[in-house]
Amino acid sequence: MEKPIWDRDSLPRFGQLQGDVKTDVLIIGGGIAGILCAYMLKRAGVDCVLAEAGRICSGVTGRTTAKVTLQHGLIYDKITKRYGQSAAKKYLDAQSRAIEEYRELCRGIKCGYEERDSYVYSTSDRDALVAEWEAICRIGGEGELVESVPLPISSVGAVRVPSQGQLEPLRFLGTIARGLPIYENTKIKELTPEGAITDSGKITAEKTVVATHYPFLNKHGGYFLKLYQHRSYVIALDGAQPLEGTYIDECDRGLSFRSFGELLLLGGGSHRTGKRGGGWHELEAFAKEYYPSARVVGRWATQDCMSLDGIPYVGRYSKSTPNLYVTTGFNKWGMTSAMAGAMLLCDELRGIASPYSELFSPERSILHRQLLTNALETAVGLITPTVPRCPHLGCALKYNKEEHSWDCPCHGSRFSDSGKLLDNPATGDLRRTPMRPDAD
Repeated sequence: MEKPIWDRDSLPRFGQLQGDVKTDVLIIGGGIAGILCAYMLKRAGVDCVLAEAGRICSGVTGRTTAKVTLQHGLIYDKITKRYGQSAAKKYLDAQSRAIEEYRELCRGIKCGYEERDSYVYSTSDRDALVAEWEAICRIGGEGELVESVPLPISSVGAVRVPSQGQLEPLRFLGTIARGLPIYENTKIKELTPEGAITDSGKITAEKTVVATHYPFLNKHGGYFLKLYQHRSYVIALDGAQPLEGTYIDECDRGLSFRSFGELLLLGGGSHRTGKRGGGWHELEAFAKEYYPSARVVGRWATQDCMSLDGIPYVGRYSKSTPNLYVTTGFNKWGMTSAMAGAMLLCDELRGIASPYSELFSPERSILHRQLLTNALETAVGLITPTVPRCPHLGCALKYNKEEHSWDCPCHGSRFSDSGKLLDNPATGDLRRTPMRPDAD
């Protein structure tokens, strides 16, 4: 059973929309991306409304490890090789601005914000670390190549970036959300050229932002090809040695470490949604070996939208939808990327040119190796002759024994044993209760 450690009682409650409302900007989705976008727009004097289908921060936002860092794996070397140093510099600048915004906001918020050095380490690939450190230096970033890290595993070093941060995400967002024009339990049934229709009223808006983790509108933008989803797992350990910094393996299947008070948050066990992975078993086995006296006091899983090239999609939803915008594809780094996206959209929605628009544009080229993988997964899912099937686009679902859920390997939708929707892009429950593979 999941047991996240973040304080949900710190979140305010909001009423359901009753009747019709008119606004300049409608924001769909009450996670970190939507809340920060609403906050930025309100601060800038823009009339906006946020509609959330359930409770705010009830999805991925409540399952983050809340590292506030511009270090997103070995991203700067990758961007430099794909798009050049100028693009890597813009990514660095956008993330740096996001971190500075957190510093400023958290000065007046009791959310456990602490500055921490950030480390990306490797257990085997020293050359990759050197290339990343050199890429950061070339674009004017601060960084240091260190020989070792204070972790109970062997490594070949790490790239350290100083003065990054960590916080308690729900305490932060609970404060940010207070006073915002938010409607909870207000599910969007249909988008129209004039706005959106809900079960309890109509929202008329000049512009709309889709901030629903995975974009739910299939007929525009091709997000079913541009995105895939990845699951990862966290356990909270009491009695393990706390760490002064935050740590992430450069390998996608590696481990993540950060402290929260006296607790150590250990993350990993990652896999593409609908595929097999280490899960909590991998983390608990690691803890048993390396932290034998520690006790597991919390555990949870999270799911992240992954873009084709490691850069989020923020901006106009598609060429054919001039008044529709999106923010998604944070590649496991939603804290700073959601903030950077909110700042970018706040400019674009007000007609202000942003220096980061082209870099984050959802309309950029999709010709990347990951596109073929996504297309093949979709093709296999569509032709697999099994039930149940995902109501999103009809792919065959796979049973996840560890989490007791039905998962879609094509696009990442997930459903409970009883068929209740757990994760989008599907927008509704399964029509029939599926039979578990181990059922009689």
